[in-house]
Amino acid sequence: MNYYELQLSLTDFDAWHDIFVAYLAEIGYESFVEETPFLKAYIPEQMYDGQQLQVLLNELQAKGAQISRFDLQFLAQQNWNATWEAQFEPVLISDQLRIVAPFHDLPTFNGLEIKILPKMSFGTGHHQTTHLICQLMLSMDFQEKTVLDMGSGTGVLAILAERLGAAHIVAIEIEEWSAENILENVALNGSQRITAIHGGAPDIPSQGFDIILANINKNVLLDQLPQYSAASAPGAVLLLSGFFVTDAPDLVAAAAAVGFQWVRTETRDNWAVVLFNKTA
Repeated sequence: MNYYELQLSLTDFDAWHDIFVAYLAEIGYESFVEETPFLKAYIPEQMYDGQQLQVLLNELQAKGAQISRFDLQFLAQQNWNATWEAQFEPVLISDQLRIVAPFHDLPTFNGLEIKILPKMSFGTGHHQTTHLICQLMLSMDFQEKTVLDMGSGTGVLAILAERLGAAHIVAIEIEEWSAENILENVALNGSQRITAIHGGAPDIPSQGFDIILANINKNVLLDQLPQYSAASAPGAVLLLSGFFVTDAPDLVAAAAAVGFQWVRTETRDNWAVVLFNKTA
């Protein structure tokens, strides 16, 4: 698959980089690298729309963002993955979890370690939302639980759930190439209890899941919450992430409408993860 790499230099990087990531994700950009003051964003060739991008950038600049440099590079299939791999750094979460790539040469780690082939799939742990949901998962009980991982990306959350003791995990990913990446990462980590499905909400099995993980974006989450409710076992736990702190109240209200009770919200750099219990 061919990609485009968008590189933006933001004058006030700290104030704007999260906002750019959120808006670019809404129009199809799948992976991001943040190297102050540069933000790099990647989108499949067939999804790139130059006019749509220009409208978005104009909108954000009208709101006060300042872009001092703009570059767009075409990455043919033979080189885009090498470019991504070169920028993939290990991720350490709470001294309990390390997410690495197979090519990293690192000292021994006493916590959990997950290896990810970084093939542009969302979910390497670098983004705040993946970091948040992994951190919360480390404090939860997964022993013998059945888990649904929606929008699985690299499969990192599914693999972590297995490492934490889950009995079976269903990982659903709408992008075909990303679903293939899940299988690669499952094999790389020796996972035995993960079923990867290329599909969306209609492909959620009818079984009652004990834990549902969904790190997508606000609009998709709002649309799919009824399906999550239908697929939940009594007393199930739901973890939602992929949205700004300011969007959390909308998701809390929508989740309550389908039987989920708010338990807690955690934040990181204006992003949020929200934990719910199924009550009805």
